[in-house]
Amino acid sequence: MGTLPIFGESLIAMVLPFILLWALLAIGLYIYTSFAFMSLAKKNKQSSPGIAWIPSVGPLIIAFRASKMHWWPWLLLIGLIIPVINFFAGIVFAVFAIIWIWKLFESVGHPGWYILLNFIPLVGGIIFLVLLGMAAWSSGEKKIESRKDKK
Repeated sequence: MGTLPIFGESLIAMVLPFILLWALLAIGLYIYTSFAFMSLAKKNKQSSPGIAWIPSVGPLIIAFRASKMHWWPWLLLIGLIIPVINFFAGIVFAVFAIIWIWKLFESVGHPGWYILLNFIPLVGGIIFLVLLGMAAWSSGEKKIESRKDKK
């Protein structure tokens, strides 16, 4: 009674390596994106680029600061606690996160539509990670002209 049946032990022996592999991949992606967003924050001359290491919200704070937009979308995080508006607040916050990252890319001289590549099935995330690295560590810092500058 105290031990698992043979089937349970073999199932654990087969699944555990995949869980460990995914955990190592997740840690590697976390480190890569943290370094990339920290580099983007330094390019934008932000006061504390180390914020990029805060899990989940660190890169969003960097993108938010670079976009110079309103602060009120952060109130949507409070809405994520309330079950009735949880789903809708999550969608709206995700849209604002996409806008912030779009403006972050533009602030370092790269096209903002890079963020939209995340929506390509299967390979979009990999392509986005490559372009994130290019934006973070490329030496050319040309500014993209905004519509206001053209007038």
